[in-house]
Amino acid sequence: MKLVRTFGRGKATANALIETLERRGAVSTARVEPVVRKILSEVQSNGDVALRKYATKFDDLAKGAPLLVSREEMKAAWEATDPALRTAMQTARKNIRAFAEAQKPAEWTISPADGVKTGQIVRPLGSVGCYVPGGRYPLPSTLLMTTTPAQVAGVKRIVVCSPKPARETLAAAWLAGVTEFYRVGGAQAIAAMAYGTESIARVDKVVGPGNLYVTAAKTIVSSECGIDMPAGPTEIIVTSETGDAAGIAADLVAQAEHDPEALAILITSNAELAVAVATEVKTQAKGNPIAKQSLAAQGCIFVTSTVTEARELTNRLAPEHLTVDTNADLKWVQNAGSVFVGAYAPQSMGDYISGPNHVLPTGRVGRVRGGLSVLDFVKVITVQQYTRKGLKEMGPHAIALAEAEGLVGHAESVRVRMR
Repeated sequence: MKLVRTFGRGKATANALIETLERRGAVSTARVEPVVRKILSEVQSNGDVALRKYATKFDDLAKGAPLLVSREEMKAAWEATDPALRTAMQTARKNIRAFAEAQKPAEWTISPADGVKTGQIVRPLGSVGCYVPGGRYPLPSTLLMTTTPAQVAGVKRIVVCSPKPARETLAAAWLAGVTEFYRVGGAQAIAAMAYGTESIARVDKVVGPGNLYVTAAKTIVSSECGIDMPAGPTEIIVTSETGDAAGIAADLVAQAEHDPEALAILITSNAELAVAVATEVKTQAKGNPIAKQSLAAQGCIFVTSTVTEARELTNRLAPEHLTVDTNADLKWVQNAGSVFVGAYAPQSMGDYISGPNHVLPTGRVGRVRGGLSVLDFVKVITVQQYTRKGLKEMGPHAIALAEAEGLVGHAESVRVRMR
């Protein structure tokens, strides 16, 4: 990991690096956008033919193999899964469901004036596509994280796409009650869910994490269907003054092992802690080639001149995962996907079992939203109702505003009902 001081002789280097990190989302996906656009265009034009072509090329789909995974295959995977893992999946699903239930928005009505009622009703989306990565590692946890809040929201049609699905992922699909599971991945899977093919009907919204190709594809198809957010290669920032070096290093290595493009950063004004963490990271990453690669390429320790500067830099970078020292630190946190507090909250717990979603915003999108939630699977629809009395009381104000804007038809639509 690079160790950079944000003051003194290191200030210019630090500023240049920080500016690069602030542009990380757009810069990263731009590298793969030409290839992604070609794949999307082919799938949109040629449907299953193009989908199978790319699934064969990138996902090792056998010629003539069914795209749809049968429920029988999922059940067999569940039955072949170790009982301890099945229990872990059940616990994770229970916690994810409980958290999503607590997040559900309520329907309500208020009366701002006599004879006037305003409020909101909540309705689920009709269909969603859940992308579950399947490259280096099986990710049954992501299947549970994406499908469970959709189920809590009441979405009727839930589609899962995952390349080369591992037995563990198929087992999670059986547990979650998934009925539409397609063994395709990458940009071609995003295209199929967004545009539709002969085998996969289009969905209203696509959610889930993925590599740069998936992230770029989601961004491009957002003009055709809804998406949750860019959720690309993993990001972690630990902002600490008093943390345990071994524990901090373990979190940095753990998140770095997701992808060679992962971003791992420590921000501190404690120079001794910075050196200790750098030493621990080097030791702990020795036997982890992917973590070692990503830490060498993107790993960084910023040593700031003050605690306040460390906090400001953290919010400026808006990380996907953020670890802080104490509950009091939550007061200064403004931009982050998910926050982990204290020495006994490893980020891996959030990846698997805590309940809050692990599909989180990357590329500084944490400035404008948090992680995937039940809110991504519902529509909040506003409602207004007037009696004659209510219209007579509130109508003149609407007429005054309409006439001020020169919209005489708007004014007349109110006035005609008040006669």
